[in-house]
Amino acid sequence: MDVKIEEGWKEVLADEFDKPYFSILTSFVRKEYQTATCYPPAKLIFNAFNLCPFNDVKVVLLGQDPYHEPGQAEGLCFSVAPGIAMPPSLVNIFKEINTDLGLPFPADGSLKRWASQGVFLLNATLTVRAHEAGSHQRKGWEEFTDRVVKELSDRHQGLVFILWGGFAKKKGAVIDRKKHLVLEATHPSPLSANRGGFFGCKHFSKANAYLVQNGKTPIEW
Repeated sequence: MDVKIEEGWKEVLADEFDKPYFSILTSFVRKEYQTATCYPPAKLIFNAFNLCPFNDVKVVLLGQDPYHEPGQAEGLCFSVAPGIAMPPSLVNIFKEINTDLGLPFPADGSLKRWASQGVFLLNATLTVRAHEAGSHQRKGWEEFTDRVVKELSDRHQGLVFILWGGFAKKKGAVIDRKKHLVLEATHPSPLSANRGGFFGCKHFSKANAYLVQNGKTPIEW
């Protein structure tokens, strides 16, 4: 199947696109977009891959589901388009960055600037029906993104994987922790972040320190 995706990713995932489950997934997603409002916009489904080429990845941040309200999702986990109010989880992420690194809150919630620096912002499920969280789960996306995480672990050296919450931690089971730094904490959503474990995790400074130790440019969070 010819999937419009960055060439490095296309080469690594070529055989995945030809598997029967991916054909079924593609048919499901196409029908959903034709018959219902879905997010992100179809042209942005693989935005995380296109904005962060496979060979440029330095940090991997795992999310679960795209935002499901109008104008929010732009194909990058936790990120919202400029002009859209920041969701609570994203606000908490910026609070931790402020505490950890002393950086001010940004003008908007788009994380494209992270992606351009090698932060791969992957949701486990890449699409969702409007107003229905989790509506495209267990349709095949998870199998696809499991393969993505495994290829990153197997083919790279010295990546930082940031796993927030139980779901991300489970998805990180395939990561080779001898080759990469894995940072884990509770999820930044208010329900879990305020119970402790996210605030004060210092994942942003820890990630940069590890990148520098491995001869890579730190991220401007």
